[in-house]
Amino acid sequence: MTALSVLDLSPVSAGSSGAQALRNSIDLAELADRLGYIRYWVAEHHNMPMIASSAPDIMIGQIAAATHRIRVGSGGVMLPNHAPLTVAERFKVLEALFPDRIDLGLGRAPGTDQVTSYMLRRRQGVSEEDDFLDRFSELMALETGQFPADHPFRNVRAMPDDVKLPPIFLLGSSDYSAQLAGQIGAAFAFAHHFATFPADEAMRIYRASFKPSVSHDKPYAILGTHVVCADTDEEADRLTSTVDLNFTRRNKGEFLPLASPEEATAYQYSPAERARVAQNRVKLSVGSPTTVKARLDSLIAETQADEVMITTMIYDHQARKHSYELVAPLFI
Repeated sequence: MTALSVLDLSPVSAGSSGAQALRNSIDLAELADRLGYIRYWVAEHHNMPMIASSAPDIMIGQIAAATHRIRVGSGGVMLPNHAPLTVAERFKVLEALFPDRIDLGLGRAPGTDQVTSYMLRRRQGVSEEDDFLDRFSELMALETGQFPADHPFRNVRAMPDDVKLPPIFLLGSSDYSAQLAGQIGAAFAFAHHFATFPADEAMRIYRASFKPSVSHDKPYAILGTHVVCADTDEEADRLTSTVDLNFTRRNKGEFLPLASPEEATAYQYSPAERARVAQNRVKLSVGSPTTVKARLDSLIAETQADEVMITTMIYDHQARKHSYELVAPLFI
């Protein structure tokens, strides 16, 4: 059976609050733990009213404390926003508190707009160049103690220094990220839910590029995908109207809280918007358990994914929980 896990962005629904969205995440994680999902990841986004998940390390600690078995991690920490030493220390603390239950997922994107990205990084020395590899190399050197003898960081230790970093995963949505994940020997989580690059080709590139590392001795590929499951195809389609409107608004630069199905259904789409929504729906798995199982089986066969990581961005928290309840028996 294919392993099943959860990606949670702590979505904020219209009429609710960010505080409630974070409490909902803990509630959903407790359910996922009971249902047998193997992993629960929280995201890092900034300056987006629809997403409350801005501090994954804090949420990881809260969720790990509220659960018993499930692995908890970042999907992911946006490494360019943080000093590698800070990331190493925070995740070593989490690993010390919750041994063998923490994952460190790393992303190359800022997780926000350009102005907010600058605000996050302006005291780090802002560069237009992609410095992910430099930061990743520094993170690994901290872990392995392999700074050169004359390097100024040679004697710096990430504390607690008797605790190893959790397993490392690289997040991506392109051929470049797939190749990079393979070359650095990380596990790879592909964001099929928003990527324009084909998932099957990304997975092939990752496996072909893989080189064993201190983190992983063989490739491990996670397929992140958007699922909305309900008792019937019709109810799932109704719930997914929220996803359709959210997608349309984001294309216009509007990051509003998630609309209710009633508000989403009443929205007047232009012909061009309807065409884009239909194109986006192709990437979603929407329907009853039977329909969703067929769709996910097809994706797994195409990508040979070792694990499927489900995200469900819908308005109603109870409906979101029910979606995960319906999917779990299909694979667990």
